Amino acid sequence: MTVRQLSVPALVDACVRLAVPAVGLWREPVAEHGLAATAKLVRDAGLTVTSLCRGGFLTGTGSAERARALADNRAAIDEAAALGTDTLVLVLGGLPAGSHDLVAARARIAEALALLVPHAAERGVRLAIEPLHPMYAADRCVVSTLDQALALAEPFPPARVGVAVDTYHVWWDDRAPAAIARAGAAGRIHSFQLADWTTPLPAGALTGRGQLGDGHLDFRAWRALVEATGWRGHIEVELFNDGLWARDGVAVLAETASRFASEVF
Repeated sequence: MTVRQLSVPALVDACVRLAVPAVGLWREPVAEHGLAATAKLVRDAGLTVTSLCRGGFLTGTGSAERARALADNRAAIDEAAALGTDTLVLVLGGLPAGSHDLVAARARIAEALALLVPHAAERGVRLAIEPLHPMYAADRCVVSTLDQALALAEPFPPARVGVAVDTYHVWWDDRAPAAIARAGAAGRIHSFQLADWTTPLPAGALTGRGQLGDGHLDFRAWRALVEATGWRGHIEVELFNDGLWARDGVAVLAETASRFASEVF
């Protein structure tokens, strides 16, 4: 998504040329290029697919809506397995239209996870619950903290349900370090994503994720927090940024790799 202006073949070619060894994919560009074709392309290029994004949106109330959401998430699990990744990132959904009940929305998520976990286990895929910044609670994700995400994950085996730690969404939370330690000790950190927080935010803030080093976050400190738990997985950079999307995608990828090296290590 950081370089969504690139087609899947162009992305894979740029990763190979810039020695980027792994890539997190989104379902929409994969579908556009074709699932089987994308799987072959990344496999032949020797790239690791770190995760597939996204499943979720499990807060609907009507029976037909819930059935569609479950079917879509089972399809996403199948797509992740086909791409060779063991991690499907979940953005769990906001409040249904006219609802004010966060507790009920989270309860419906728990019910849906119980129905999805057996399918994920059959495919060897982990479900990574991603808490989003509270400003998205109404329309995108009623899970705002790692503690809330862990509460949903903990009824299930760690190999099946864990959390995605995205610095853009959790940097503000003074309980996040303790939650990271708890998640890491239980083997529930399934994804670690970086984006900077820059101000002022654009209207709506959806495309306000800053390039590493342009904002307020200390990425070495966040990396140390996660790696102190023993976690040694890939680290993703996920930037929603209109300014970056308007530029040449290969140049943005090269800049991101350079910032990753200078700001994280």
